[in-house]
Amino acid sequence: MEIVNLIRMANRIGQFFDAMPDRPEALEGVTNHIQKFWEPRMRTELLDFLALSPDGDAGEEQLHPLVLQAVTQHRERLTPLARVA
Repeated sequence: MEIVNLIRMANRIGQFFDAMPDRPEALEGVTNHIQKFWEPRMRTELLDFLALSPDGDAGEEQLHPLVLQAVTQHRERLTPLARVA
């Protein structure tokens, strides 16, 4: 999946949770949603993008600030576990 599409999807999640008055709860909501509903390869692609672009700027799209903070703070939790063969 293209990173621009992932950013758009993540931003929709961020916009939804940004309406919450409690910032920690909103961050947790974004993290939980991405962890539960995104495939491991989608999470990996987003995390790899942020490793190269820590500001979340992909040129034509930029990560919503709430998403950027959530993914940055919870990187370890969002990193898919390596499969053991």
